[in-house]
Amino acid sequence: MYAIFENGSKQYRVSVGDVVKLEKLDAQVGATVTFPVVMCADEGSVKVGKETEGVVVSGEVVEQGKAKKIIVFKYKAKKNERKKQGHRQPFTAVKITAIGGAEKKAPAKKATRAKKAEAPAEAAAEDKKAE
Repeated sequence: MYAIFENGSKQYRVSVGDVVKLEKLDAQVGATVTFPVVMCADEGSVKVGKETEGVVVSGEVVEQGKAKKIIVFKYKAKKNERKKQGHRQPFTAVKITAIGGAEKKAPAKKATRAKKAEAPAEAAAEDKKAE
């Protein structure tokens, strides 16, 4: 099973156990992060669009780091104009732990039970006033 998710205007194809280098995320090492799925494929079936609602890719942040340095060299011929610059792109390495449905939270308890408990007390108070 694999899934395609989007992060930082880029799409990544992952399966469980993969380590992916993403654009820098604001998360500590060891934290769990989730991403919504764009496409999900199983053995023989592909889910796209509304079929993937509620499906998420979850992973654990393994590392925060910087990529290998690249050299940016700009010059203009015959003008003695040169500019040398280096750049190291920051990244976050994420190990994919699960692909599947979003974690469902237990629904909040309804306040109707509390109202039912209060309703007889209010009725009794009204009865006492009537007497």
